[in-house]
Amino acid sequence: MNYSDIELAGMQADALYVHDASGRLLRVNEPDPDGPAPRFFLSRTTAGNLWRTRFDLPASLVTALERLAADERLAGDLREPPYHIAEYRELLEQHAPISKVYAGPSYYLPELNAPSGTVMITAENVSLLQAHFPYTLSHLTEHQPVVVMVADGVAIATCSSARITAQAAEAGVHTMESYRRRGYAAGTVSGWAAALRATGRLPLYSTWWENIASQAVAMKLGAVQYGVWFSIT
Repeated sequence: MNYSDIELAGMQADALYVHDASGRLLRVNEPDPDGPAPRFFLSRTTAGNLWRTRFDLPASLVTALERLAADERLAGDLREPPYHIAEYRELLEQHAPISKVYAGPSYYLPELNAPSGTVMITAENVSLLQAHFPYTLSHLTEHQPVVVMVADGVAIATCSSARITAQAAEAGVHTMESYRRRGYAAGTVSGWAAALRATGRLPLYSTWWENIASQAVAMKLGAVQYGVWFSIT
């Protein structure tokens, strides 16, 4: 099934965050989130923009943020920052100190085949995760499918469903430092994307502009960029 860029942006927002009945952000969509949802989230595409605000913001601040977001320019150059970035920051700084600002490209992964050497984690081989990926092991049910590369009898690279819905999932990728730059990340992402598509979901992949290595993995796999995301906490 083909989706528009703005539909993909909506699928990403739903995967990243839990929303209330009004579409406001409640929390990060993870079993044990390590921080609150951002106060403001903006996804920009060449076809339109999508935004979300956190549930606990004052109504006047929400109105001001949404007015600016509705006036946001369409992204001609996806690397350009939001047109109203200074105003978003000023409004949120007046509300409370800004703790985090993130931005980066958003992709979906094409149909990929699991390369040789990848291993799907099942009940029979979960011990592969014990040495280096105890968090994934302890939340295996929530993050399936989980695909790994193995060296010296243990998983040394993994890709799992970091944040998942009935429609899509965001890839969560990690390679042990001593095994990086050997193609293991791309291998696990390929295997994960194939396994996720088999569940009827769309594999999404996003990162931030400073993470050049992650962007290189996306390019290697032929990931299709549909937009850019921006958040302030």
